Parts: sequence; C-alpha cells; structure tokens
Amino acid sequence: MNLNKRLVAALVGAIAAPLIVVIGPAAIASAHGYVNAPASRQAQCAAGTVSCGDIKYEPQSVEGPKGLRSCNGGVARFAELNDNKKPWQAAGVGQTVTFNWTFTARHRTASYQYFIGNTKIAEINGNNQQPPATVSHKVSMGGRTGRITVLAVWNIGDTANAFYSCIDLNVGKS
Repeated sequence: MNLNKRLVAALVGAIAAPLIVVIGPAAIASAHGYVNAPASRQAQCAAGTVSCGDIKYEPQSVEGPKGLRSCNGGVARFAELNDNKKPWQAAGVGQTVTFNWTFTARHRTASYQYFIGNTKIAEINGNNQQPPATVSHKVSMGGRTGRITVLAVWNIGDTANAFYSCIDLNVGKS
C-alpha cells in the first residue's frame, strides 16, 4: 500500500510540474509602465473614471511589439482602449504638455515616442538606461488645438516590445 501511495504522489508531481512551469511565470508577470498624468485611457480605467474591463486591474500592462500605433498595443483583451466612442476625459492643456510615466517594472529604455495620428511629435532617447520609478517629458503640441489623442510609447531597450498609452487632450492656444 505504501508503494501505491508513492506511485500516485510521483504521478501527481509529474503532471503538476509542467503546469506550474507554464502557469507560474504568467501569473507573476504583472508589469510595467504607463502615463498616469495627464490621465491616459488606462489610468482613467484604473481610477473608474471610464467603465472598462480587465485593463482597470493592470493599467501598466499594455505591452506589444515595437512599432504599433494602437492604444491597446495589439492586446486583444484591452481593445476597449481603442474605442473612441467611450467617454474618455480630455485634459485641458496648453501648447506644451508634461507627460508623467509611472513604472512598476523598470526596463532599460531605448526611447520614448509621442505621436498624434501617424505623426511623431517627439522622441526622447532613453540611452538604454533603467529609468527611475517616474519619468516626465515636456512635449510641444506643435501649434495644434482642439481635442486630440496622443499615443505615448515606451520602447524597451532589452526586448522587442514597447508599452503604449493613449492620452486624450483638449489643447488650447497659449
């Protein structure tokens, strides 16, 4: 009987070990960074300003391959970030906007990029250094006025991925 218990225990261990290896890293990989001011779309979800799904629990996790131009970074479960019909609050700003990033895991940084549509309005070199817990960039809106959406991109230096944040703004003249 003792031998049977050992066989059952070994069998359970052999089945469970691969599952733990596969599930374990996914469960602990929580993530990374986003623009929290002016409030990005995922920051608005996390704060409950706009009703959202899973993104409200992990605003820092909008990670996808470098080079995308979507608010959700290509992550299907965060697709609502691309929905311009949601009541995103637009921050009133002047011609220069300070974007504040918050990081929960600080990866070496290749660059930060800011886009309006497909037009890059700023790029800041990250010098392949690990950033502090928060980073701020002052970015010119280039004379644009009215309601716009800025896509902020944090390009990671040691992976092929980037983190994406869309920020809705109401740009005034200054």
